[in-house]
Amino acid sequence: MVQGKRKSGAPTKRSKSRTKDRTPRTWKQRLKRFTIWGLIACVVMALLGAAGFFIAYRSIDIPKPNAEYLTETTQVYYSDGKGKLGQFAVQKRDAIDYDEMPQTMKDAVVAAENQTFWTDNGLDPKGILRAAFSNAQGNATQGASTITQQYVKILYLTQERTWKRKLKEAILSLKVKNQLSKQEVLEGYLNTIYFGRGAYGIQAAAQAYFAKNAADLNLKQSAALAAILNNPNGLDPADGEDVAQRLLGRYQYVLDSMDKMGTAPAGEVSQAREALPKFPQIKQSAQYGGQRGHALTMVRKELIRLGFSEQEINGGGLQVTTTFTKKAMTAAAEGVAEQRPEGFGPKQLHVAVASVEPGTGAVRGFYGGQDYLESQINWAVAGGQAGSTFKPFALAAAIESGFELKDTFDGNSPYDLPGGGRPVENQGDRSYGRVNLIKATQDSINTAYIDMTLAMPDGPKQIIRTANAMGIPPAEPASPAYGIPTSSPGLQPNTGVALGSQTVSPINMANGYATIANRGVAAEAYIIEKVVDRDGVVRFDHKLATHEALSEGISDDVGYALQQVVKAGSGSAALGLRRPAGGKTGTATNGNGEVSSAWFVGYTPQLATAVMYVRGKGNEQLKDWLPSYFGGSYPAETWTAVMTRALEGEDVESLPGAAYVKGEAPSDGHEYVPPPPPPPKKTKKPKEPKTIKTQEPELPPPPPPTTEAPPPTTEAPPTTPPVTPTAPATVGSPRVRD
Repeated sequence: MVQGKRKSGAPTKRSKSRTKDRTPRTWKQRLKRFTIWGLIACVVMALLGAAGFFIAYRSIDIPKPNAEYLTETTQVYYSDGKGKLGQFAVQKRDAIDYDEMPQTMKDAVVAAENQTFWTDNGLDPKGILRAAFSNAQGNATQGASTITQQYVKILYLTQERTWKRKLKEAILSLKVKNQLSKQEVLEGYLNTIYFGRGAYGIQAAAQAYFAKNAADLNLKQSAALAAILNNPNGLDPADGEDVAQRLLGRYQYVLDSMDKMGTAPAGEVSQAREALPKFPQIKQSAQYGGQRGHALTMVRKELIRLGFSEQEINGGGLQVTTTFTKKAMTAAAEGVAEQRPEGFGPKQLHVAVASVEPGTGAVRGFYGGQDYLESQINWAVAGGQAGSTFKPFALAAAIESGFELKDTFDGNSPYDLPGGGRPVENQGDRSYGRVNLIKATQDSINTAYIDMTLAMPDGPKQIIRTANAMGIPPAEPASPAYGIPTSSPGLQPNTGVALGSQTVSPINMANGYATIANRGVAAEAYIIEKVVDRDGVVRFDHKLATHEALSEGISDDVGYALQQVVKAGSGSAALGLRRPAGGKTGTATNGNGEVSSAWFVGYTPQLATAVMYVRGKGNEQLKDWLPSYFGGSYPAETWTAVMTRALEGEDVESLPGAAYVKGEAPSDGHEYVPPPPPPPKKTKKPKEPKTIKTQEPELPPPPPPTTEAPPPTTEAPPTTPPVTPTAPATVGSPRVRD
């Protein structure tokens, strides 16, 4: 027997003592213990972070300015990927010394971009963190906050949107701040920042916008260039009156900021802020001649929207395949040239064309107006007041709300609005009585469409919602406008929205009608099919995305009404296409009651095309200036000429008939009431003719009989000469009015 053997499970004397002495810790003790360890962990993490930042700071050197990205030219192709549309030329950077830069330019950029530049440490930590998290989450890209950070970004870094890039930017900004003077930073910034028009640096920008050296810039010109820096692709005054107005607002902000900082010449700001400086006509590169410059400008802006940087576009060796076809582009240019009225040159009369493929939204061709070298305004993008070409969207909304094609509305003129205001009139103040929706569309009866709008619940808003679904952008863009217009200025829910006072681009108008051609299925308009980088990596490949904007039946009913416009209404000039087609004419008036635009928009199953005529700045009188200002005249004839060329060799395809969709009318008094049958005619007994007694005259007694034959006659009986019909005088066919 082994002495001292412990029984299983029996506690020893020592263990009993420990058990008795141990007392449970209180929550305060536990919290204290946790806090101590937490502080230790934080200190360790901070030390590790500091060590990591120190190592990164020592290991990351300020590189030499990255100029090699300028070596490879981006090529742009037609939709077949073979035919070359053009390329993006790179404008050489002309660096100048700090002392050569005008003081007004340096002060204007500081006032516009970073007012604390001369006193801050070059970093905005809050801005860095905010931008890093926003960009990492896939939100809109947020730019650098200080001039120092912007300089680092454009010189040394890629456009990668990650927190790692932001951290690297912060380290480089700190090193630049510590190793370069403020003057050196500002000099480098002004020699490298992009000003638009292919101009990098202030010297190139001065030449691109004012045809002078940077040293010769005055206060107004300096403030304008500093304002353009905020959005080089969206604030070029050559892009039209609306853009110039937006630039004016930013320009005035720059001047006011300079005045507030005390860096503007005394007494000059108040006079300078009244208007932008004059921008002279700048001779463009010959490769941008004709419509090519407009196309390349659209492509550049669209690439930026897709996330490509200016550096990549200008020198990244990209291969860009567009949706444009040479056939459709040529058809647009030749069709306009054929039908342009003689004596009306492109400097005053602007003709715009856009063709969109139904089902895909691919923009196949366009005509922006004048030669790009003469003016950089692309009227196929800028657009004009839509007029009655907007009525199909209202018709679709009415059928969606429950009305039917056979329902009737007040076609008399004038039409008094319920709340007062100026009465609505039809063309020529003509009255039609009660008309159904087919007749109202066929003859473009304004009063019937106003009556229809008021009869719909929340009619104006419903019309806009339907138009948006079919491809017409809202009044305000969701993002800045780029290659494809993303807004329709003036598209507001007012009673007359169906009559088209809002501004719509021909590209978007053609795409809206393409939805009807595609039987209610809409697609987003686009111009870039694919982008491949210099390493052969596909950076962008368009994915078709469609949605049902209208049911097939409603779309067919709208399309049937538009076919009647061509067959028997104001768009009969389109019969010259010799294909089934639907379309709508339109004219619009500006705030002065002047006819400001004339349109024809139409489609076949394969292609939808919009044609717009405007004058001067896009909102000036056409009546009594053009030989005929109606949409059924020059615009419809131009449409026919363009479509004839664009569809040459294509199969002739039919269009669907009316579905006559049934619905529950949202308001009473519009249902079709067949006219009563005519009363039966009473049959009258034929009256017996009255017998009229006449007295026979007394005849002389007959002569005595003779046996001699009468002498023969030698005279032939008279004959009636043949009648030669005379042809009616030839009269020129009158132009059909909208």
